[in-house]
Amino acid sequence: MTDELHNKKCVPCEGGIPPFTFDQIQEYLKRVDGWSVKEDEKDKFYLIKEFKFKNFVASQEFVNKVGDIAEIEGHHPDLWYGWGYANIKIYTHAIQGLAESDFILAAKIDKLS
Repeated sequence: MTDELHNKKCVPCEGGIPPFTFDQIQEYLKRVDGWSVKEDEKDKFYLIKEFKFKNFVASQEFVNKVGDIAEIEGHHPDLWYGWGYANIKIYTHAIQGLAESDFILAAKIDKLS
């Protein structure tokens, strides 16, 4: 992707802002590669993506790199992985939805693959 979201810094969110609307989510979704938007409950959206790998070690190495980015950015996704795959779920807990930092983190993760 030619988008520059991956060059931005995640901004810690402690609440007090509204989560993105469905329209805002759709606009930002165009700026990341292969992420889906799902809904836990009414209007509680999150990003999710599955990554495929050749074996368990490759999955684990990828998850460790994602963890390093998460620590640097101060924004921590939900991660689960196993033999040949890693799933990542991103949302902002403080607002129970999505904000720009979620898409920034997704773009940074995309740069790893």
